[in-house]
Amino acid sequence: MPKYIIERTVPGAGQWTEDEVREISAKSNEVLDDMPEVQWQESYVVDDKLYCVYVAPDQDRVIEHARRGGFPADKVSEVRRIIDPTSSGR
Repeated sequence: MPKYIIERTVPGAGQWTEDEVREISAKSNEVLDDMPEVQWQESYVVDDKLYCVYVAPDQDRVIEHARRGGFPADKVSEVRRIIDPTSSGR
């Protein structure tokens, strides 16, 4: 199934408290309970953005998750390839 990176602009996200992290995570999981074909893998938090990694049948499902949860989805990009240190063949 395709993997997507979602860029979300969320001012102040890098300063969220543990309670705020739990609250936003719980909301996402609540939406995902009704969307078993979509899987949230992880999110990277920087100052004013989140970069979330999702697996879903298509981009529309990712956007639907954002809509239902009230989350921004500024840009949704399908991952075309994953490279890592082992990609060099060494």
